[in-house]
Amino acid sequence: MRALIIPARAPGDEMRTVNGGVLVQRTPPFTEHWKVVTDRDPSAAEMRALRLGWKVCRYTRSNAIVFSDENRTLGIGAGQTSRVDAARIAIEKAKSPLTGSAIASDAFLPFPDTLEIAFNAGATALVQPGGSIRDTEVISAANERKMAMIFTGVRYFRH
Repeated sequence: MRALIIPARAPGDEMRTVNGGVLVQRTPPFTEHWKVVTDRDPSAAEMRALRLGWKVCRYTRSNAIVFSDENRTLGIGAGQTSRVDAARIAIEKAKSPLTGSAIASDAFLPFPDTLEIAFNAGATALVQPGGSIRDTEVISAANERKMAMIFTGVRYFRH
């Protein structure tokens, strides 16, 4: 028999059993210490859409891609091993046009491909944690498309 002492859990901690153990996962709190990293700042409507998408990302299974406007979630792609696949699923599930929408990603974009797919679907702004070794490529791709992009510095990677 083994006895384990598990420290007190914080509000919002999630416990899951895994083969041979327990996983405790803590979702970081919502903050807005955001940094605009593109040439163009988001408009007021885009900022409201980015905030909503980022809040939805916080509670969505990774890899999460969320399309939103300032009033509602438009499409969610979640639980994929690829952000590209998650973006395609979100586009497919959208019940409204995505023109002028914002996109939120719970994890950094390692390549510009997800941004390009979102742009082609109609997205004009993007929020993501940042932190990829290829951030400059993704920022350049956003600038080429005149998209606004924000880095949060927080990764909502939920399993």
